[in-house]
Amino acid sequence: MKLPSSLASQSAIIFLSRIFGAGVMFLGQAAIARFWGQAELGEYLVVIAAANLIGVFLPLGFQTIGTYFAAEYRAKGQGRMIWRFALAAYGQWLAMTLLVVAFGLSLLTFFGPTGVVISSHFPAVVAIAASTSLMLLNASLLIGLKRPFAGYAADTLIRPTLVLAGFVVTMAVFDGGIAQMLNIFAIGYGIVGVLHFSLTVWSLSRVPAGTGQEVVSREMGRWWRFAVPWVLVTMATDFFFDIDLIALSNLLSHADLAIFGVCARIFSLASFGVVAVYAVILPEVFEAEAMSDRTRFLTRIGDANVVAAWLSLGLFAAACVFGPVVLLLFGPGFLVGSVPLAVLCLALAVRSAFGPTNLVLSIHDHPYASLPAVAAGLLTLIGTNLLLVPPFGLIGASIAALIAMLVWSGGLWLITYLIIGLDVSIFPRIRNRRKATVDAGPAD
Repeated sequence: MKLPSSLASQSAIIFLSRIFGAGVMFLGQAAIARFWGQAELGEYLVVIAAANLIGVFLPLGFQTIGTYFAAEYRAKGQGRMIWRFALAAYGQWLAMTLLVVAFGLSLLTFFGPTGVVISSHFPAVVAIAASTSLMLLNASLLIGLKRPFAGYAADTLIRPTLVLAGFVVTMAVFDGGIAQMLNIFAIGYGIVGVLHFSLTVWSLSRVPAGTGQEVVSREMGRWWRFAVPWVLVTMATDFFFDIDLIALSNLLSHADLAIFGVCARIFSLASFGVVAVYAVILPEVFEAEAMSDRTRFLTRIGDANVVAAWLSLGLFAAACVFGPVVLLLFGPGFLVGSVPLAVLCLALAVRSAFGPTNLVLSIHDHPYASLPAVAAGLLTLIGTNLLLVPPFGLIGASIAALIAMLVWSGGLWLITYLIIGLDVSIFPRIRNRRKATVDAGPAD
């Protein structure tokens, strides 16, 4: 099977599992909106956003580079270095979790009304954040070991099921609200995190130890050089809308936050299809670079870009057609999110068109080079929110997000081209196709 076909089939399976999980998640969130109101859903989304952002920082960025180093060490037969990396990552996760437990509540007093909302659910926030970051670590290692399905299963299938189960149990047994539901979800998610960790340890135990003599101190330096910038990059990409929700919590009502949050979750689901394409190709790309095979390296990235671009266009069309139907499940009041959702989904084409620039910068030992573009994107988001949200509401929030994504994606592409000299966007493949068509001439 050719690589593009393999990429499409594997990423399709991962994406379909995400679709199923998202359906369950949307059902749970729709139930919150229907039974407890839009404002309660808005509060729930703010709390989950806070837990996600805290979870990003607990492993100190090592969850963002686990795939990179696990794939590299596996390709080089250095199994012992994978274990050392894993021990360092999980140790940092545990230490940071304990610090959040000790000092997190007092720090929330600096965040005004948003901090008050998060503080009222603090135990659940910490538990969800710890479980989220643990499973991010697990997934990064499993993907690097060529187990992408095992890496994504907990987040794509089990987490949504637990959200819905938390709502059902709360309604049936406790007759409670958001607070009780979050507590139930946090307990279940923690149990799943432990089981997922056990699977990761088992997978690591199957990697040959290797016979090479690695310089541990040098490798630890490499880990930190990549981890610090990558955690910021990941926060600005994978958790972009969590940041946006926290920022918008002082500009929009909880009811409007619920609408924008649902649109953001639909966008995140759609973007996962693009992420899945690159997740499948990552080990191949890392191996090509480790073996200094530049032709294979660029070919693999080009193949992934083509699949991601077609997928993003298809998902944008699907959002335009079926988005209003999905939003209606949450109640008639959510239909005003149809246009903002379409605007948000335009960003899928932008992200896939510019290619995996962060990945290429890190592989070529320039992990910090991406930070200016990331900072520009976040500053653009904050500035355009302040400028557009007060007069235009939800549509202004969606346009602000699109502009911010365009700024950082274009900035990253330019930085990659100037520093590395490589155009990792989809445009070289398009130019090559056109050139091949011209050279072939008209058919006889």
